Amino acid sequence: MPRQARKVSSTGYMHVIVRGIGKQLLFEDHYDYQHYISLLERFCMETGVRVCAYCLMDNHVHMLISGDVDKIALMMKKLGVSYSGYFNHKYDRVGHLFQDRYKSEPVEDEAYLLTVFRYILQNPQKAGICRASGYAWSSYGAYDNPPDYMDIDLIKGLLGSKRQYATFIAADNDDQCLEYDVVKRDDEWALDQLRKCLGISSGTELQNYDRVARNEALAQLKKRGLTIRQIERLTGISRNIVQRVTKE
Repeated sequence: MPRQARKVSSTGYMHVIVRGIGKQLLFEDHYDYQHYISLLERFCMETGVRVCAYCLMDNHVHMLISGDVDKIALMMKKLGVSYSGYFNHKYDRVGHLFQDRYKSEPVEDEAYLLTVFRYILQNPQKAGICRASGYAWSSYGAYDNPPDYMDIDLIKGLLGSKRQYATFIAADNDDQCLEYDVVKRDDEWALDQLRKCLGISSGTELQNYDRVARNEALAQLKKRGLTIRQIERLTGISRNIVQRVTKE
């Protein structure tokens, strides 16, 4: 079956994802993360592609990039081939490292550009690892002084100061963007997660918990992927309490 042609962005901005084959880990130690970033810089400079944001997770990578579609394809090919060779040699493995071709979606307006930008940087936060600002392997810290292979001028023009940027990235939201595994995360899904996580049939039961047990349960639900709005709806506990507890 022939491959489907990629959708081309009229703005030049693309959201790109690569993932390890069979959810294979792509990074075993901090040297692997550093090497991937150094290759990203090298091949962006070679091809003229520029990065607006990136986040390296253990078995996948998100990037917001800009450039000509053919140059993006060339950059991603160089990056994938080079990193695969490095990884396979280092860990004495053979075969494909990445799953299929990289996935991509066009970013056609400024509103979605900001959505993708935040979504990428919030990946560690939504995975329950740490706050976006504390993650070492994303471009979060490059806002004030981005390297030459990055271009966030448009982003900075839209967001403003570093304080405004930090507030925007930290904001609770229900952003949904391109992913490998599309999960339906409606309230039916959220209720199922609540039952599995806490072993209760109704979220309102949390209102009868003591404060410590209640706060622990709320934190577990947030780590499970429920949004603050979903937790509020399903438990009847006020948004302010949920928000405060899940940020502690």
